[in-house]
Amino acid sequence: MARKVIQTADGSATIYIEELNEHYHSKHGAIQEALHVYIKSGLFFFVQNNEAQKVNILEIGFGTGLNTLLTLMEVEHLKIDVNYIGVEAFPVDQEVLTQLNYSEISGQKDNPFFDFIHRSQWEDTTQISKYFQLTKRCQKFEDITDIHTFDLIYYDAFGPRVQPELWGETMFSKMYKALKANGTLVTYSAKGSVRRSLQSVGFSVEKIPGPPGKREMLRAVKLI
Repeated sequence: MARKVIQTADGSATIYIEELNEHYHSKHGAIQEALHVYIKSGLFFFVQNNEAQKVNILEIGFGTGLNTLLTLMEVEHLKIDVNYIGVEAFPVDQEVLTQLNYSEISGQKDNPFFDFIHRSQWEDTTQISKYFQLTKRCQKFEDITDIHTFDLIYYDAFGPRVQPELWGETMFSKMYKALKANGTLVTYSAKGSVRRSLQSVGFSVEKIPGPPGKREMLRAVKLI
């Protein structure tokens, strides 16, 4: 499928797949969405509520690497250890990645982190910085079998309209099993069917304010 780089409302880029009529990030602002959904509502929430000094993160939908970059930048300020696993079945071509402006618009124009993230080898573990360790796994989401491994999941798959099979009980059961006790899952989706599927596999789920252009999002916690 052809990927086209477009600009979102906050000036940051995203990828648009015309065949699916789907964007990798919100057209209302790629960076704004990622900061709100995954950093503020996910990383900050987990660290503050668990007084965590080490966090194991699983990202479902590594995609452009934007969530990875923003997490890395925040970790440098928080000075906590993060082991980050990014899963992606169809990695983005390097030619497309070079058109993304995340380093520049996030205030990191002269920082090599974005390049380091994408030049790290798939399936290898790379120490990107003192605090941040990255492993990129080329894997279908349905094939994830991790058990009691992660503290935090960024659930950033394509939406239910495009890939409904990724938003039901089967996948969320895998996510529940992959989390440790008190682990947290955050996602931009606020659909009722998604909330009910999360609850049905054992999550405690809350609707919280969404990013620009979206009224609500979901945060789910594994309480046992």
